[in-house]
Amino acid sequence: MTLPWVDDLSPITLEHINTQAELQTRVDRKYLVPRKVPELLDTWLDPRTRILQIGTRRSFSYESAYFDTPDLVSYHRAAQGRRRRFKLRTRAYVDSGIAFLEAKTKGSRGTTVKDRIPHDLRAMSSLDPEARTYAGEVLASVGLPADLARSLSPTLGTSYDRTTLVLPHGSSGTVARLTIDTDLRWALHPRSAFNPGLDRPDLAIIETKSASRASAFDRLLWSHGIRPVSISKYSTGLAALRPDLPANKWSRVLSQTLRSAQLEGTR
Repeated sequence: MTLPWVDDLSPITLEHINTQAELQTRVDRKYLVPRKVPELLDTWLDPRTRILQIGTRRSFSYESAYFDTPDLVSYHRAAQGRRRRFKLRTRAYVDSGIAFLEAKTKGSRGTTVKDRIPHDLRAMSSLDPEARTYAGEVLASVGLPADLARSLSPTLGTSYDRTTLVLPHGSSGTVARLTIDTDLRWALHPRSAFNPGLDRPDLAIIETKSASRASAFDRLLWSHGIRPVSISKYSTGLAALRPDLPANKWSRVLSQTLRSAQLEGTR
């Protein structure tokens, strides 16, 4: 989905974002909203907000494959709210033609720590020996045996379009980022005729990423009655497509949005 106001903002390059607001260690706040909310953001945004532009593009397609063990240790640690948990995915930046193997772990005080290494765009659903060595290091960092990396396999695929904004400096002098994901799609891996997946073009995920405290944009969303929700593209998406999994942590999001729509679509 192309947002109607994207041409009204001043551009910022990826290099400048990486310099000013890379935020590989950060606090994330996620908001699951109707699609109409991002369309109205031009009336809410500070006019000094800048938008990521690469070439002539201001919206970018992402595709990911998430990896887990046969007993879904990544999923279950997230469902249980374990402090030492991880997510491991390959991500294709479709418009740029590049891919990475990305890891997310939890740091101190609930911060999200993200790391990545280059990956073969032609092999998004597989891990070569170098990737498995990297995955083993990620597992060891959260107290799991490194050799579990040998059992990792793709579990869920996702795709969406993303718009990235850089918010102006707040009173603390920090820079925050804002992403808007639309055209949300999930599919079990491998996809099959028995479970074709879940498409939610009627929804968007807004995510704020800041060094610590809530950004001015978070407070603006709160003033409009929009509150953060517990949602993970991997864990919540997998729970929506696998009702047999324990999902109390995401029960409200599932019952009100993702799972209810998925079940209705199969009747």
